[in-house]
Amino acid sequence: MVRFFCLGSGSSGNSYFLTTGHTSILIDAGLSLRALRRTLESHGFTLDVLDAVFVTHDHADHIKSVGNLANDYDIPIYATPEVLLGINRNYCVTSKLTESHARQVHKMQPLQLGEFTVTPFEVLHDSSDCVGYRVEVEGITFCLITDAGQVTPQIEEMVHEANYLVLESNHDEEMLARGPYPAYLKGRIRSGRGHLSNRECANLLAQHATEKLRHVWLCHLSEENNHPELARKTVSSVLRSYGIIEGVDFQMEVLRRKTPSRVYDLV
Repeated sequence: MVRFFCLGSGSSGNSYFLTTGHTSILIDAGLSLRALRRTLESHGFTLDVLDAVFVTHDHADHIKSVGNLANDYDIPIYATPEVLLGINRNYCVTSKLTESHARQVHKMQPLQLGEFTVTPFEVLHDSSDCVGYRVEVEGITFCLITDAGQVTPQIEEMVHEANYLVLESNHDEEMLARGPYPAYLKGRIRSGRGHLSNRECANLLAQHATEKLRHVWLCHLSEENNHPELARKTVSSVLRSYGIIEGVDFQMEVLRRKTPSRVYDLV
């Protein structure tokens, strides 16, 4: 059995846990070490079970604790070469990565880690580099796509293949336009290296999900420019216009910024 839960999702900190019981990984570690430890323990796990951390990109809300996990718990950190360099340049990483804990991944090159086959794929974002991850195990395909400035053919392919999908639904376009952000920041979010809106997320799902898809988690919602119920309603409405019924064709939930999810069994 594969188990999954989200420790946090949003600009306050992102982290996602996957385990088979024999192999356990985090994707991103953007929460404090204390929060990671406390949340894992509340779900029946400890930091000691972790075999690796896979990093999507080098922004603070995704890497805050990677150095501590590496140096204090001897956990290897996997990321692209550009992201590994970016991690040590980031002010928020007070415990820097050493060569002994840094592991390179390369886009579209599968890596075997215990029972997991992990494949990074390109995601366009305004960081040193950025990837999503496809994790294959026991006939299950789990994909995570966050901090994506635009939908690419490779992202479409990953959605097409997924049984379980964590997908960014960052902002409502009208809330962003009318909100308090300065013009330059609004432009950054809307850009091809910013974030996916609710509607972009919905269209991606509607056009490329297949009958293989079982569960979707909407992630990385903006606190200022989105709301969980608005994201869900927008995505659900677009899906219905394509004849896809959320809750019937697949399950869909919204991951909260600071509240961990429950543990899900992926079967």
